[in-house]
Amino acid sequence: MTELAGRTILVTGASAGIGRAIVERLAPTGARVIAHYRSSAQSASLAIGGFPPGTAHLVRADLSTPTGAAELWDAATAWAGRVDVVVLNAAVMPKAELDAPDDVWDRALDEALQVNTRSQLTLLRRAVAHFLDAGGGSVIGLSSWAAQRGAGNSNLAVYAASKAATAAAIKTVARAYAARDVLAYLIAPGVVDTQMSASAGADRGGRDAILQTLAMHEMVPPAEIAELVALLASGRTRHLSGATIDVNGASYIR
Repeated sequence: MTELAGRTILVTGASAGIGRAIVERLAPTGARVIAHYRSSAQSASLAIGGFPPGTAHLVRADLSTPTGAAELWDAATAWAGRVDVVVLNAAVMPKAELDAPDDVWDRALDEALQVNTRSQLTLLRRAVAHFLDAGGGSVIGLSSWAAQRGAGNSNLAVYAASKAATAAAIKTVARAYAARDVLAYLIAPGVVDTQMSASAGADRGGRDAILQTLAMHEMVPPAEIAELVALLASGRTRHLSGATIDVNGASYIR
């Protein structure tokens, strides 16, 4: 049992990658977890397998639709009542070159903005209103180094732009509501060892080629991101609110 005991944490995109690692890391902490997924119910179920009965809840919602985020929030609060921490992790990485046909570009842009920006901001707004009524709470946004340095692939411009927009909104929340104990953090990973990174790296020569561009010659393990989320969710780092924490193995230092 830790400082997280009794806290209720909503994690989006919990069925794979970073989201699944976060949920699994929270299992022994005494926290209650609402694990969101879109399509992989079996994987999401496995992610919450380590929780005691009644302390983890699965919610399916499609964040690529205009109503998905609101439906997720309503389902989460219906089960939990009070939510203490929201982890905005779910994301997509559609590819489109700047000179792609208009229909290809528009489709990629719409998908990235809906999932990575609009849905995240809907959850952000709902969470802030909830936290103000409840006397405080925390938002942890999973950003990307692409939001600061631009994407490594030109075909990921819409992904980088969508991540940057959400990062700006989370920073604004941190500044606006700090005095009311609403805390907001950004974690900006580099190349994390997930299927999403494998897909992005396929255009750059594959895994071995990507590793050679990294200072440690290794990708960030999702478990390291999960450890950081657990720390931020504990409430022990209040004065990090507003910070963007880079996690990239010294490959991008600013």
